Amino acid sequence: MRRSWIRPLGTLAAAVLAMTAAGAIPASTASDMPLRVMPLGDSITWGVGSSTGNGYRGPLWDRIVADGHPVDFVGTGRAGSMSDPDNEGHSGYLIEQIDALTDASLTRYRPNVVTLHIGTNDLDRSHQVSTATARLKALVGRITAAAPDATVLVASLVVSTSASEEQYRAAYNQAIPGIVREAQTAGKRVAYVDMSSLTTADLADALHPNDAGYRKMADAFHGGIQAADSAGWLKNPAPAPARVHSGIAGKCLDVSGAGNADGTAVRT
Repeated sequence: MRRSWIRPLGTLAAAVLAMTAAGAIPASTASDMPLRVMPLGDSITWGVGSSTGNGYRGPLWDRIVADGHPVDFVGTGRAGSMSDPDNEGHSGYLIEQIDALTDASLTRYRPNVVTLHIGTNDLDRSHQVSTATARLKALVGRITAAAPDATVLVASLVVSTSASEEQYRAAYNQAIPGIVREAQTAGKRVAYVDMSSLTTADLADALHPNDAGYRKMADAFHGGIQAADSAGWLKNPAPAPARVHSGIAGKCLDVSGAGNADGTAVRT
């Protein structure tokens, strides 16, 4: 039996999600629902430690395509050798730094799936650990407010060999299902994705997975997407705002960091 990667509670759709992830209900294998996926997080989302720079995003993209979904990864960054390297992974970022960029990035790209893995740097640096789960809860709330039709897959933190992170990781991970449950009770499409299949043998260094570890992360997120599809959670992506072209062949206007403040520098 497959590992139950998602542990949502409460609604009928949530029950279907849990049963699908456990293998009791076949996941959709022929869905043509377009997926606009935003991989969101820190250096693990960026892909540090993988031989290709793709992290979990490369194998996840392959699995989604194999399922029959037209797929577009989105974000302000581009990393790795894959054909669609867009992502919203930011090396070294804390939870509140991801929170600060979320509104602008979600408004710009309008994903219908968000894969979230965040908190490693907070715990590794012992940064305001007592408020880490509260800040994660606030971030999930900001994502669902900015992208109310998106399915948000909230992952537990992968194992590390950092003594600092490991002293806090278990408690942090134990709090995530409750955050997910509360969001679901409020009618949000939020699900928990369990990354406990990774072991220290799946690490490239103290914090980052190696290729095998990233494949396990891809499997977990893929299971979450399949279960969400079977539960009817996936919705067609909302139209993204039109882009303004610069008039220079092959280029368009852009702003740094998806910023939306007055005076933000424009670039081509």
